[in-house]
Amino acid sequence: MSTLSDSPLGLLEDLKYSLLQFWLRVQDHEIFSIGAILGLIVLYAARYLASPFRKLPPGPRGYPIIGNLLELSAGQWLKFTEWQKTYGDVIYLNAAGLPVVIINSQRAGVTLLDRRAAIYSDRPRNIIACDIMTRGLFFGFSGYGDTWRRIRKAADEGFSKSSVKGYCETQMTEAVILACDLLVNPAQWDLHLRRAAASKALSVVYGYPTLTSEQNHIVVAINDFSERIFKAGFVGAHLVQFFPWLQHLPSSLAKWKRDAEAWYKQDSAMFNGLLHMVETNVAKGDDHQSVAATLIREVERNKLSFMERSWLAGTVYVGGADTTSTVMAWWMLAMLAYPETQARAHAELDTVVGRARLPTFADYTHLPYIRAMVKEVLRWRPVAPLGTPHRSTEDDWYEGMFIPKGTICIPNVWCMNREPEVYGQNAMHFDPGRYLDATREISPGASQEGHLTYGFGRRKCVGRHMADNSLFINIAVLLWAVKIERKVDASGQLLPLDVDGFLDHGVVVRPVPFECEITPRFSEASSLLVQERELRGV
Repeated sequence: MSTLSDSPLGLLEDLKYSLLQFWLRVQDHEIFSIGAILGLIVLYAARYLASPFRKLPPGPRGYPIIGNLLELSAGQWLKFTEWQKTYGDVIYLNAAGLPVVIINSQRAGVTLLDRRAAIYSDRPRNIIACDIMTRGLFFGFSGYGDTWRRIRKAADEGFSKSSVKGYCETQMTEAVILACDLLVNPAQWDLHLRRAAASKALSVVYGYPTLTSEQNHIVVAINDFSERIFKAGFVGAHLVQFFPWLQHLPSSLAKWKRDAEAWYKQDSAMFNGLLHMVETNVAKGDDHQSVAATLIREVERNKLSFMERSWLAGTVYVGGADTTSTVMAWWMLAMLAYPETQARAHAELDTVVGRARLPTFADYTHLPYIRAMVKEVLRWRPVAPLGTPHRSTEDDWYEGMFIPKGTICIPNVWCMNREPEVYGQNAMHFDPGRYLDATREISPGASQEGHLTYGFGRRKCVGRHMADNSLFINIAVLLWAVKIERKVDASGQLLPLDVDGFLDHGVVVRPVPFECEITPRFSEASSLLVQERELRGV
């Protein structure tokens, strides 16, 4: 006998029952799904409201994927300075996914990069300049780690305030030669500045004799390296900085990678050869003071490998030669644009030194205006308007703004060195006298130099004491001996002067080429310079 379920009526009842159960299940799942969706919305809303990324510093909107990458271009310090009016002292950019913070004020720079140096002393990874071209041995760009600490410690000891006094005679000699060269061939003043800076750097670093030409093969080779490394070190110079996967391309398909690898071999051979030369001299008993000789004699103490010593010496040369000649070029421009400052310096030199002898380092404390000129030219035209980038190693907060771990922090030194609150309403102008007002105060925590050109914290320029001495004696001897004036055309009109123009070489920025008139300041100046040069045997 058949059951009800086997009958058509039973089948219909079973179907109705199944549909009812299905509907009830759907209804249950719908309620669950809606509840789950609402729960997720609430969860994500709570996480969003609590996320520190809502508190990022303000900044301009970027494009999809690349963000603000296109903003990182030549002359960007001027753009960042303009942005300060809109976004403030700390600006956030997204460079193809990498967080970037622009620091536009001394207060923010000192607070973050000086006082919190423990978490802001790293460098952003630079695949070209650091990883491939120098294998991490160019310590200015290398990451914050044990290798960097050992190399930096050795460099700091070699360029302490007391250590650099041993190079004063070399600096004095080069200043005398420079003044002589400027009077003999004034039209080539920029080449003379470059030769003097290169010769001084070679002597200090390698104990090399005085150069007679900037075309010395060693200088040409190192300057070529300097130009390449500074261009590669510029933020945004290579796309691989923002798209690291490009580094995995084979060298055969990536000319930039192939070139960088070849340059490392070429530059290593050059720096190794220079260090070997010093080793040979030291072994012969040559006790001439130099950075390389000190590294060789103290190898047991500094615990640096040969390659580390070789690249440390090369880094010191590069950091000193090009930057010193660039500062002097900006100073020459200032002498033309602000002739009243030159007249005041001449008066100080006549009062303190007189015209019967040359100024020396013994006059240092008695020439405050010359010392102020050194500070002012470094402030007025920093050779690196954007300081070398730092990188945060921990999440941090500044005045309610979130700075994520791994953020590239770029100090806008150009903007910091022009704060009216610190330097007065004439901060855009060259005025050494601003440093001589006893009532003047530099912003709290600012560096004792009175400017931020030498950088911050544990990454501050290692050769700053050497640079200050070189600039002081160069300026003192030149202004004692010469007048620097604007040239006139055939009709007697002053030639135009581009005070605001610049040539961007990557990290270092030089003035646009200009002409000037250089003449002896008094009749005996040339003969006294020649006598001093002969006494020094050069």
